[in-house]
This record gives sequence, structure tokens and C-alpha cells, in this order.
Amino acid sequence: MSQDFSRRDLLQRGSMIAVGLAAPAWMSSIAKADVLRQAKGNKIDPDGILVVCQLSGGNDGLNTVIPYADPKYYELRPSLGIKGENVLRITDKLGLHPELTGLEKLYKEGKVAVVQNVGYPRPNRSHFQSMDIWHMASPEKPLPTGWIGRHLDNVAAKGDANPIYALGLSNDKPRALLAEDASIPCFASLADIQAMVGDPDAEKRLRDISSGAMSDAERVVAAANKSAFDAMVLLKSQLNGFAPKQEYGTSKFGAGFKQIAQLIATSPQTRVVYFSVGGFDTHARQAESHAALMKGFNEGLYAFQKEMEALGKAKKLVTLVFSEFGRRSYENASGGTDHGAAAPMMLVGSPVKGGFYGPNPNLQDLNDGDLKFAIDFRQVYATALDDWMGGDSGKVLGGKFQTLPLF
Repeated sequence: MSQDFSRRDLLQRGSMIAVGLAAPAWMSSIAKADVLRQAKGNKIDPDGILVVCQLSGGNDGLNTVIPYADPKYYELRPSLGIKGENVLRITDKLGLHPELTGLEKLYKEGKVAVVQNVGYPRPNRSHFQSMDIWHMASPEKPLPTGWIGRHLDNVAAKGDANPIYALGLSNDKPRALLAEDASIPCFASLADIQAMVGDPDAEKRLRDISSGAMSDAERVVAAANKSAFDAMVLLKSQLNGFAPKQEYGTSKFGAGFKQIAQLIATSPQTRVVYFSVGGFDTHARQAESHAALMKGFNEGLYAFQKEMEALGKAKKLVTLVFSEFGRRSYENASGGTDHGAAAPMMLVGSPVKGGFYGPNPNLQDLNDGDLKFAIDFRQVYATALDDWMGGDSGKVLGGKFQTLPLF
């Protein structure tokens, strides 16, 4: 690579080539990251897979992991409190929502870690600001990149030349996936891959230009564009060779987990998959809507775990589940709950050390009607990064956070 070939040149030339080929908009940034990784001249061995599942809107943690033995719970929720005889009891104090039958089975198999009272100092009840905080992993100040994006930047700096290391199933790229050098492709569904790489004319132009006369800088970028395109073509071909066999249900969770199963079964290069499902902003008539969400989540996650076990992939896979905040401890006059603060997170998978982590919810000691946080969410991120993904949480999170014995 020429010494006067700057990062800015790479961006400009990469964009020119990609646009000229009518390639997907994200390809030039993948190509830039690919060139920077290849310049390091080494590789990283594949390791564990992390699926991040976002419950968007603010999931009601108290009706997900239920303190059924605490009379205060029913005092605060005379209508919404789930009756003790309906709770899926997993300890003498805590149980699961009655729709979480599959999660109950996985818990009894030792494959579910529930981290309780997760939050951060001075919680924000705005959906947008709180979600940004979780995505950027920075409650103190906004950052231009997300925690997964920064992890991928660190992976890139170590030399992993893999343009599909991380993928998002989303209409819009979540801030968690924004990076400085790396680019993480996002698709509304796997069908979008068919459309993005299904143009034979674009592929022919790409291969023609890669063999034409060009400067050293243009040749490097063209080769990287070709590498990114080849990765997506290969992924498209692989996806067509596998059909999930479990019953995932008809919810958005079912559709999401089914597609993720297809990705993991066919794309060994992919190590992070991110997706979200909305509808958790349950201000009114919560009982039925939350039960439907729990049912869909349960069906999708359980089918996904069993699919991975049947494929022999389960020992290399963990699913991290979070929401931007919990709900208030008490029900409102509309049969719902308003924006709260602390709530449980979950890690699900065969490598997980199952059980409860952190203190039980203390409904006698609330902060303006909210559960007080006991575990910073960045501790869970740090645990996933350091103990599962082989990352460097200190660099990603801007400081060291005490990890938890979740694996």
C-alpha cells in the first residue's frame, strides 16, 4: 500500500467505486474496514457467538421475573400482579411469567442466568435517551459509536478481515452497531440479502473493474469491495441451503429467531447478531399485550435454543436479552405501567452458568416508585466481552467494570 494512501483517500475512492457499481451503500465502508484489517497481516480464530435481543419499549421486569412471595408486589399491583398459583415458580421467592414455559425448562437445565436490578446511575426515562445510553454504553455523555461497534473496531485492529463478523436484523442500524472503522450490515430480513446481491450486472461490473487499469490505491479498494461482495454472495448461497426445523411461532420474535438460526447454521464467519422487537411500552391494558409479547419471546427463544442444540452449535452460542428500562413498581389507572428504571437482564445458552445474580427486587425501598439498580448494565456487557467474546471491555467501555461469574 502506498505511503501517501490516506484513510480519507480510501473512503473517497471506496465510495466512488461502490456507487459506480450500484453496490449496497454499506459496501464501501466494509471495504475500508477490510483493507485496514488486511494491512495488519494476521487473523483471529473464530470463537463464541453472541446474539443480542432487544425488548424495545421498556419491558416490565416485575411481571417477567415475578417476586410472587412479596406481599408488596400485590399491594402495588392489585390488578396487574400475576397470581401466585399462575406463576412458574423457580425459587421460593421468584418465578416467571406464565407464558415463559420454554424459558422455565431452559432455566431448569441450567441454561438461563437472570441478572437482577440492572440499570445505571441517574436513570433516564426517555425511550430515545435511555436506548442511546444502553447502545453507546455511556450514561455520562453521548458517544458517536456503540458498544458492539467499538468491539468490532478492536477486532479489526487485531487483523480479522471478515466483513460479516457482525450482522443486524433491523430496518435502521441500531446505535450499538455504529463503529469508527468497521461497518456492520443491517437487513430488515434475510430476504434483503437476495435483493442486495442478486444483480448479475452489478457483479459483472465489479469483476470487470477489478481487473482494469488503476492506481495501487484503487486496486486495493477494488479488491476489498470484491471481497465484501463475495462474502455476501457466499452468505446468500449458504442461506439457501438450510431450513430451520423447529416451530418458532408466528410472532416477530419467532420470525427473528428463525432467521438468526438460519444465519448461524450457515455462516460460521458471523459471531454477533443483533435484533429487536418492539411493543413493550405498556402504558395501558398491559395484561393481554404483555402476555402476548412473553408468549412470542418464549416460543422464538426456546425453538432457537433447541435448533442450535440439534445442530451441535449450542456450546458456542449465548443470547443476551435486555430492554432500555423497566416499568414502575405500581400499576397506573389505565391498567398498565409507566416508564421505570432497573429491570432484569438475561443470558441464555448452554455455556451460561444458570441461576440468579444480584439481590432480589426490594419493593420496600424504591426510588420515586422505581426499583433501585444494584448492577450496572456495563458489568454485564463487560462479562460478555471479556469472558465470552474474547474482547477488551476496558477499551470498549472506557473503563473497567467488575465482571460477573455468568459462564
